[in-house]
Amino acid sequence: MIEFTQVSLQRGTNFLLEKADLRVHDGQKLALIGPNGAGKSSLFALLNGELTVDGGDLSMPAKWRISHMMQEVEASERSALDYAIDGDKPYRVIETGMANAKDDNDLTHWMDQMDQHQGYQVPVRAEQLLQGLGFSQEDMKRPVSAFSGGWRIRLNLAQALMMPSDLLLLDEPTNHLDLEATLWLEGWLKKYPGTLLFISHDRDFIDGVADHIVQLHQQKLTQYPGNYSAYERIRAEKLAQQQTMYEKQQTRVKEIESFVTRFRAKASKAKQAQSRLKELQRMEMIAPAHVDSPFRFTFPCYEKMSTPLLALDQADLGYPDRVILPNVKTSIVPGHRIGLLGPNGAGKSTLLKTLCEEIPLLSGERNTGEHCHIGYFAQHQLESLDVKASGTLILQRMNPKASDQEIRNFLGGFGFHGDKALEVIEPFSGGEKARMALACVAWEKPNLLILDEPTNHLDIEMREALAMALQTFEGAILIVSHDRHLLKSTVDEYWLVDQGKVQAFDGDLDDYHDYLNKRELLGVEGDEPSTDKPVVDRKEQKRLDAERRQRLAPIRKKQQAAEKVMESLQGKLSTIEAIMADSGLYDANRKDELNELIRKQGELKSSLEDAEMEWMELTEQLEGEE
Repeated sequence: MIEFTQVSLQRGTNFLLEKADLRVHDGQKLALIGPNGAGKSSLFALLNGELTVDGGDLSMPAKWRISHMMQEVEASERSALDYAIDGDKPYRVIETGMANAKDDNDLTHWMDQMDQHQGYQVPVRAEQLLQGLGFSQEDMKRPVSAFSGGWRIRLNLAQALMMPSDLLLLDEPTNHLDLEATLWLEGWLKKYPGTLLFISHDRDFIDGVADHIVQLHQQKLTQYPGNYSAYERIRAEKLAQQQTMYEKQQTRVKEIESFVTRFRAKASKAKQAQSRLKELQRMEMIAPAHVDSPFRFTFPCYEKMSTPLLALDQADLGYPDRVILPNVKTSIVPGHRIGLLGPNGAGKSTLLKTLCEEIPLLSGERNTGEHCHIGYFAQHQLESLDVKASGTLILQRMNPKASDQEIRNFLGGFGFHGDKALEVIEPFSGGEKARMALACVAWEKPNLLILDEPTNHLDIEMREALAMALQTFEGAILIVSHDRHLLKSTVDEYWLVDQGKVQAFDGDLDDYHDYLNKRELLGVEGDEPSTDKPVVDRKEQKRLDAERRQRLAPIRKKQQAAEKVMESLQGKLSTIEAIMADSGLYDANRKDELNELIRKQGELKSSLEDAEMEWMELTEQLEGEE
């Protein structure tokens, strides 16, 4: 178990944690959420022994093996496979011991160690990990130095997953993954037997993996049972209660202020007025409930449209030495809202780059409408920013006629307020640079948005604002993203890029997941699953699914009931804690009332812990059957 007791963590003059409490039980899977800059990565450094507490106590099992995901990797001539295997440090120690054995007895000792470690399976596990993360057999032989930065981060993830661990710390593990690798990682983490703590801004990924949420807010750590969707429901209830209490308190404040104003000067009422004034001074102010995003922007759309906006006809796409997508015939018209699906390496980025003329057609035609204005956000858009300039200067260059106030108002919607819009971009965080790159795309007033993984580096609030902006965009959208929530909330049809074809996909993201699973079962890289000989008989599959749903229905019903109990108990606990925040409660004449509240608080906490345990057990039963 990990326990934070009144922990404080200071960086410079700022407190990231101040008298924070948290208890993490063995085997829990917790998502750590909070705005960028709140201190989530520093908390990981604390758990990993890179930082020490500035106050309070942090206790962890002394013998726990901790694995964490590095965010950077230096160029190396080691192969991708060897680099991944390096994550299993005990295996490398045993391997070295066997190679340097002094005699037969020594060799026997190390061979026994290898058997106990199940070391002969390590290279196989490493290959499976790399394959799941999108590496081909050929890629596994290539040196680390041959990969781009995003693919090196995938190798760091593979290393972290290879390490035998009791505690796994993952900081934004999906940031450089595509949808397929994200789905694979979600499945892997569900089966991970140790304690998992991860940072992610991908709502659907959190929902699929986490059984608890830890919110880092105002230097405190607050734990919520369930996944992100459950957290949102509980949080909404707490905010509603907070707003009600705030409104009641404001009414009381006005009553006191009115009384003091009216009777302060009257001798007969002066004592009462002073008493009311002291009550006002003692009152701990409740903040109004704010759930508004700090980001509020739109994608302005170019006034005129062409039909089609963009079309490819009998086009061969790829590179001089290799055709990746032959004979492509497709078009994008106003109102299209398309999500682009396809396995890694199938040609999604090639299609996008060809549409945006970043790479030329090998043959065929590319027809652009007279009024087609493309806004293109590439995976590596951040690298194209002029980091020596400010955001204001960049937008002025793009439209010299725009006024300073117009530019600053526009950048304010992306979170660049006041002097921030005038600051040089170079020292900005990855999230800030990503927001600036999106602002540049929006500033161009496109009528066709082509977005390749636009959510990398964005926090949940910004992702939500992006989804809302895309929902109201009047032009056409073509988007590649591993963020399923973004896809579900912004597109209404999917195109599949696979087996050298670009075609409409008849289904949703769940159907696409099934498609990938069938594809993997066939073990085919170049051929689609046969349509006339399905992998599974559909009628039989439906019958089996119906039986499974019927079998799991009682467990699912109990799980939902346990979740409602948790939400109810959490609401009652929040109400009591809000009452206990009133400093007047600690007066001597209210001692009995305070003791009763403390007793109720203890009972509710105990009941909540029991409900959480029941919910977790039921959830594990369901996952074991799925």
